[in-house]
Amino acid sequence: MNTLNKTLALIALASSSAAFAATDFDTLDVDGNGAISQSEASVDAKLMSMFTELDTDGNGELSKEEFENA
Repeated sequence: MNTLNKTLALIALASSSAAFAATDFDTLDVDGNGAISQSEASVDAKLMSMFTELDTDGNGELSKEEFENA
């Protein structure tokens, strides 16, 4: 998926009412790469507030294992 499509998918997700209740890893992993980026996490305020502490390896993404620690 190119960058424009990823951006449009994130905008669509963010604009949906379900986006703010999105707590499922696969729902938040919009691009399907197996990790949640800060951009993808931005649709969930609680997740964003915890992002840095959950990102234990400091790579700027949350793996499924890191996400499950939320």
